[in-house]
Amino acid sequence: MGSLRATHPYLWTVQGWLYLAVVLDLYSRKVVGWALSNRLTALVVKDALSMAYWRRKPEKGIIHHSDRGSQYAGSDYQKMLDQYGMICSMSRKGDCWDNAVVESFFHSLKTEWIADIIYKTRDEARADVINYIEMFYNSRRLHSFLGNTNPNSFENNSSLAKVA
Repeated sequence: MGSLRATHPYLWTVQGWLYLAVVLDLYSRKVVGWALSNRLTALVVKDALSMAYWRRKPEKGIIHHSDRGSQYAGSDYQKMLDQYGMICSMSRKGDCWDNAVVESFFHSLKTEWIADIIYKTRDEARADVINYIEMFYNSRRLHSFLGNTNPNSFENNSSLAKVA
């Protein structure tokens, strides 16, 4: 794992908005951290980062890339990156290409999974999105970048995984 990418989309439910924050491993395209909340605050992105950190326990010096949203640029999140020994990297203002991998994940979620769904409750949306991430995207969805395999299989078969 050489780099993490983070950002968040908005999901509509009849009860109102639900926000999803994810942290992706750039090497394997695996979602390694995620959090959902009915409010877009620093806490939801911090929860996603915390999950990613505790799942991976990366070495100090890993690059963490995000957009310039206030949740990521805020002092609480920056302190957390410092605590975890991560190097902060942010997109230039107006540069959408720097976060293309995460944006691609959100595009897949919205077009392959939830395109025509109207969730009645936030809990229904939460359960479905977690199912997408853990049971489909990381476990079964094939990625051309990974040689048409899924992130879990790619990591299990990676020479880096065998060394670790």
